[in-house]
Amino acid sequence: MPLFRRAGDTPRRSLWQRLKDVALMDVAVLARGGPDAGSLEAVETLLLEADFGVPVTMRLLDGITRQAKRGAITSQDEFLGALRSEVEGALLAGKSDPALVFAAARPTIILVLGVNGAGKTTFIGKLASRLRGEGKSVLVAAGDTFRAGAIDQLRVWAERTGAEFVAGAPGGDPAAVAFSAIDAAVSRGVDVAIIDTAGRLHTSNDLMAELQKVARVIAKRLPDAPHESLLVLDGTIGQNAVVQAKTFAAAVPVTGLVVTKLDGTAKGGIVLAVHEALDVPVKFVGVGEAAGDLLPFDATAFAHDVIDG
Repeated sequence: MPLFRRAGDTPRRSLWQRLKDVALMDVAVLARGGPDAGSLEAVETLLLEADFGVPVTMRLLDGITRQAKRGAITSQDEFLGALRSEVEGALLAGKSDPALVFAAARPTIILVLGVNGAGKTTFIGKLASRLRGEGKSVLVAAGDTFRAGAIDQLRVWAERTGAEFVAGAPGGDPAAVAFSAIDAAVSRGVDVAIIDTAGRLHTSNDLMAELQKVARVIAKRLPDAPHESLLVLDGTIGQNAVVQAKTFAAAVPVTGLVVTKLDGTAKGGIVLAVHEALDVPVKFVGVGEAAGDLLPFDATAFAHDVIDG
């Protein structure tokens, strides 16, 4: 079963199945130097529909055409392999190390960003569960003070995973919560502190100013922190995820991406589009609600999954 979908998901036609439908795979055409213009246009349309975005789509097509002209693509299997390798290459370009960065001396501070509804709070809970499973002590800080539901949800995750929990008063200063969380992590000798942030619409200038303040307070309290600033994006919202990513990255240096809600979606190309737009590694993908549905990102596995379905 594909790694980035769960058992029981509704079957969908893979990108590869749809690509074959455009008659691109005429071996005689490929042997003469590659797909014709009409077929390339059809492939371009399918890649754009899968949310690869224009820059990534053009690069994938250029790579495939070059391989075909070298005589490296003369069959369906070779075309499939070429497309997989181009996707994997795009994911491995630039900054692409999916491993979390940990501080040389504890605590490691992980700041989590994203709009409401992207799955940010659930990601924090799942990350806490993963880190606890690795034997690390974890503190979770409810920095989204404007949403009571987020505070309550994080408290439940903390209790469930055995993580410590810090929260402020509803409507209080998120930066003060971050400061208190670091104080607590330092005094208690916690390995990792995960700090939630507010997630009102990314078009709000007030939100971006607030996030900048939180980042400044964290850096003032603990030099070199945050050690990771992870941006959580909803994988189903298409190219708007690129817009969101650029807006957040302009306010706070983003060190890693988390793409959620990839279960059952045919829109996996957005992962490549956002990675290229920010030159930031994808750290995790979320494929469901359970703690085990948070998967460390694997470019090779994802390249197979996004093409083969």
